Amino acid sequence: MSWPFSIRNIIYPKEKYIWAQVKIIHETDKAILVDNGRKTWIPKSRIHGIRLRHNIFEIYTKESTIG
Repeated sequence: MSWPFSIRNIIYPKEKYIWAQVKIIHETDKAILVDNGRKTWIPKSRIHGIRLRHNIFEIYTKESTIG
């Protein structure tokens, strides 16, 4: 049985995944250069999804990856 308010969850909280709006500037075979207010290289291994929503690209990644 897993408790939602256990000591382990307080010390090691699970990282959140988010959809972040980005402008894709450049792509290589290993990473994508995006602009989300600042230019950042994001490894493709950390991107778990890409979608186009209302003519804006969004990537699904860990919250800490974007900023």
